[in-house]
Amino acid sequence: MLWLKSLHLIFMVTWFAGLFYLPRLFVYHAQAKDEIGVRRFRIMERRLFWGIMTPGAVLTAVFGISMLAVNWDFYMQQSWMQLKLVFVALLVGYHVWCGLLVKRFKHGTNRHGHIWYRRFNEIPTIALVAIILLAVVKQP
Repeated sequence: MLWLKSLHLIFMVTWFAGLFYLPRLFVYHAQAKDEIGVRRFRIMERRLFWGIMTPGAVLTAVFGISMLAVNWDFYMQQSWMQLKLVFVALLVGYHVWCGLLVKRFKHGTNRHGHIWYRRFNEIPTIALVAIILLAVVKQP
C-alpha cells in the first residue's frame, strides 16, 4: 500500500506541476504578439499537456484507484474520501478544459485575455488545498 501511495503522490506532483504551469503559459501566450513567440508557446503548451500533464494525471488515477481497490468498501464509506473524489473529478474537468484551450491556441481561436487566464490559474490551487486537507485531516 505504501508503494501505491508513494507512486500516487509522485505522479500527483507531476500532474499539478502541469496544472499550475500550463495556465501560466496561457497568460503569456495571450499577451504574445510576435509569430515566433506564438509558435513557441504552442509547442510548449502541447508538450506540457501531452508529455507531462496527461501522463501525470493518468498515473495519478491509476495508483489512486489501485489504493481504493485494496480497501474499496472502507474508503467509499468515508465522507472525506467521497468529497476528495468530487474535487478530483473537478480537476479532471479542469484538465480537459486545459486541453480544449491548448487546441484553441493551436488553431488561433483563443477567446480569453491574459487577465482571464490569471484567474483561471487559481482553480487548481483551491482544489489542491481542499484535497490535501481532506486526505490528511480526514474530515469533510
